Amino acid sequence: MEKAWWLLALVLGAVLISTDVASGSSNSEHDLVSRIAFGSCSNQSAPQPIWDAINKFNPQVFIWLGDNIYGDNRLPFRIFGKERTIGPWKNVPRYVPSSPQEMLSRYNKAKANPDYSRLRADAKVIGTWDDHDYGLNDAGKEFTEKVANQKLLLDFLDEPQDSPRREQAGVYVSYTFGSLGKQVKIILLDTRYHRDPLSSDGTILGASQWTWLEKELMGPASAITIIGSSIQVISNISATTGPLLHSESWGRFPKERDRLFRLIANSKRDGVLFISGDVHFGEITRYDCATGYPLYDITSSGLTQAVEKAVPSPIHFIVRFLAWCTPSTMRVKSSSCRHRSCTYGQPNFGTIEIDWDATPVTLKIEVRDTNGLPVTGVNISLSDLQAQSSTMKAREHQRHCTPEVSLPWIVRYRLAILFYCIVSLLVLALVGLICAPILVFRMCLRKSKTD
Repeated sequence: MEKAWWLLALVLGAVLISTDVASGSSNSEHDLVSRIAFGSCSNQSAPQPIWDAINKFNPQVFIWLGDNIYGDNRLPFRIFGKERTIGPWKNVPRYVPSSPQEMLSRYNKAKANPDYSRLRADAKVIGTWDDHDYGLNDAGKEFTEKVANQKLLLDFLDEPQDSPRREQAGVYVSYTFGSLGKQVKIILLDTRYHRDPLSSDGTILGASQWTWLEKELMGPASAITIIGSSIQVISNISATTGPLLHSESWGRFPKERDRLFRLIANSKRDGVLFISGDVHFGEITRYDCATGYPLYDITSSGLTQAVEKAVPSPIHFIVRFLAWCTPSTMRVKSSSCRHRSCTYGQPNFGTIEIDWDATPVTLKIEVRDTNGLPVTGVNISLSDLQAQSSTMKAREHQRHCTPEVSLPWIVRYRLAILFYCIVSLLVLALVGLICAPILVFRMCLRKSKTD
């Protein structure tokens, strides 16, 4: 009889193990996750000292948010000549795709980095893509090489060969880590494969991905749900930097963003937050009027690419001044930020630390520099990421409700106004410098004639 019980136990154990494997779960998915790191915009040919700081943070999960390599080729600035790449008169694109062999070579170079290899050995590495690893700057559904490049990305991420992700149109995916009551669900979106042209106010995700996302959000509850988007969800910086500069974001597809917010609200899902990349600086933003609690978006960009690296160090202060001047209705600001704008334009990565033992559970969210030091951050109680029925609580969460496009024009476009005023003054000064010697010469000539 005792042997029969042992035999039954062995059979049940085998069934449980086989079921676990068949469902795609792994040990890491059942382990409690409390340390997550994420990043984007990593040029495989640039120095990458930031991996040392990421490894010292010792994340259990690392999330790629796109531009994991720079696979397209950027042509030089050319204002004049037969092939002009910038200006209203440009006649050739600034970016062109590279060959599949070049793409593979760049992925291999990125994957061979010793410090990144150490991270892969110690943490679960997952990810999605953005435009440069998709294959072409700002590209969407029209890009013809997306099927081939999807395979290259999934190989880079060590996606199993029999994964359904290799058969679907797009790289969107979800993971659930931890046990019941302490689960972290990570949803990674594909903002490229099905995206309509910019400024079309069409779709970002496409019909099939929207159906999938609705199923994911309407499914079993999790304590925390992290939605990874390669482009910013909350901030719409183009609304305040245009017409000088434009960047991609959900805000440029307002119908899609409203649909996303409605889906989260209708799902009654608590504990949702976003992480994003793309813009080459780090910041934390929040929107208080989409659900019954604030939605945070932690932007980390980039691991190697950053706005201040694009200009000489003596004029970094100008970049920081312009960041401070740029109006932002959604940015989380505090005295603990390294810069007054609460943005960070040097290489950075994002971190999420979850204290499951605290009552209530708390999240420590930060953007960190190459030394692993925080440059901006926020501490959130998980109870604050739950729909509130209290009117008082609702009023507390109304501080970040005005979209950038709703700002008065003189505020919204103050960066452009400042720029054009400076340009006008410089032009006047240049005209003055040219005219002054002419006037002096004419006065001297008249005086000599009089004499």
